[in-house]
Amino acid sequence: MHRKHLGALVLAAALFWSLGLGLEAQPVASAAQTPTPRRQEVHAAIERGLVFLQKAQNPNGWWSTPDQPAITALVLTTLNLEPTGRYQRSRTSEMNRGYDYLLSCARPDGSIQAAGLANYNTSLALMALTSAADTNFLPVAVKAREFLASTQVDLGVKGTNDTPFDGGVGYGSKYLHSDMNNTLVAIEAMRASETLFPRDSSARALPMPDLDWKAVVRFLENCQNLPGTNVFDRVSTDPRDRGGFFYYPGHSMAGGVTNAVTGKVALRSYGSMSYGGLLSYLYAKLGKEDPRVLAVKDWLRANYTLEENPGMGQQGYFYYLHLLTKALTASDEDRLRLSDGSEVSWRDQVAARLLRLQRADGSWGNAEPRWWEADPILATCYALMTLEMLEWRLP
Repeated sequence: MHRKHLGALVLAAALFWSLGLGLEAQPVASAAQTPTPRRQEVHAAIERGLVFLQKAQNPNGWWSTPDQPAITALVLTTLNLEPTGRYQRSRTSEMNRGYDYLLSCARPDGSIQAAGLANYNTSLALMALTSAADTNFLPVAVKAREFLASTQVDLGVKGTNDTPFDGGVGYGSKYLHSDMNNTLVAIEAMRASETLFPRDSSARALPMPDLDWKAVVRFLENCQNLPGTNVFDRVSTDPRDRGGFFYYPGHSMAGGVTNAVTGKVALRSYGSMSYGGLLSYLYAKLGKEDPRVLAVKDWLRANYTLEENPGMGQQGYFYYLHLLTKALTASDEDRLRLSDGSEVSWRDQVAARLLRLQRADGSWGNAEPRWWEADPILATCYALMTLEMLEWRLP
């Protein structure tokens, strides 16, 4: 695949045990102090990580666990997005076993799952199938798109977006509530897999099932701390939260603050979902000057840090760096202007951070186990996909 198209897949790409190496709390260097990592340094780190992943495969084809094919899908996507494209051009035996396992998880309803979390697993599996650029996978990919489209939540009167969860995607049945992360990975998979279909609709041999994108945008609005746009309860009016995102209507992983007088709970914005919100708006094709996009960018500028996932500490740290890089790349932020007027060379800082955190065996891992990040397979996939995006822009 041409380097330009491989880069497009990088931008569209969403994804148990600890070795006891935590994330040491060190101040992030300023843009002027951060040495620019050289491309060959980043390339060498990527190579070490890819070797680690291939060695860690189970003989039966899966990585980490047979119950969650999403992890295997993340590894396959990571290998396919290696900057030279060599794994995509010529799959290794490990990759072939991985795809055989992934296809064995495909179900008649179009989902790709083993033990639940149907939408999460199907979305990441669809990303892995798409990144392979193999037309043999097209029938399975079409059914996966059809499944994801069928599970878009519409709880009230059909087509009216009359509940705060309408338009999003959840972990499983469409009758369960939606959330930001499952919605993000679903819309990412849907946008990425559009590349499998000819642009000329008359030339399509297969239908292209899709989401209701207007409903998607309405759900995203319902997860953003932006009074006036989000009309549902528990939206924070604190300027420190304005523009940021929480997990789903009524709940933030970062918690909330209860007003002592009214008893109203205002949900806190936090880092990973705020970058996920920006990315989701861009996937939904909102313009960069849209007030909703500008509002989340303002929150991100005011809360920029690489020391932690803002509002969550070390929880989900590698996913945070991954979403930060993907969102700022997609929004063409070459240098990020912060709320205090200063600018940061965020690519240099993220690359330097990940190079420093790589372990001797080529892996990454988080001592904070929430969201599976203590699993070096998962954390390494997030770190490598981040570096794969960054290598393109380094000298």
